[in-house]
Amino acid sequence: MKIISLCLFAIIAFGVPAFAAHHDEYPVSTPPFSEGIFPCSNCHAGMEVNAKRRELKDEHTNIKLHHAENERWCLDCHNPANRDKLKLANGDTIPFTESYLLCGQCHGNIYRDWKVGIHGKRVGYFKGGKRVYFLCVNCHNPHDPKFKPLKPEPPPTRPERTHGR
Repeated sequence: MKIISLCLFAIIAFGVPAFAAHHDEYPVSTPPFSEGIFPCSNCHAGMEVNAKRRELKDEHTNIKLHHAENERWCLDCHNPANRDKLKLANGDTIPFTESYLLCGQCHGNIYRDWKVGIHGKRVGYFKGGKRVYFLCVNCHNPHDPKFKPLKPEPPPTRPERTHGR
């Protein structure tokens, strides 16, 4: 009951989920931006925002949204006012280095596992040393996150078949 009360207090007092992480608490790798794409404001500055769902024909034609595409559109995650930031469901903006907060809004169980090291990849030390968490987007394409089927490798060759037995 005490935990629920603290969570409710945090949501009411600060307007953010109580589970929201601080970037310092989860040092992350650099997001894997496509060459020449970031900062987004290089192209989007001064451009009129078009919030209409549509097939992109001029730019970003290589992006095909296969991630709740019937419920989502680009500007659900990308901040229309500042394209160099992402947008949470409550309207708060975050840098791309905190994209795990955006993913965690819908994928809470995976976010929880990521924070404790069950899901995803970390490099470095678990306690007492520098460590780096890989972002969701280091492994998953944010526009099409499902892993593609892999062709299985052939079974290993039995040793007696390669060593003359």
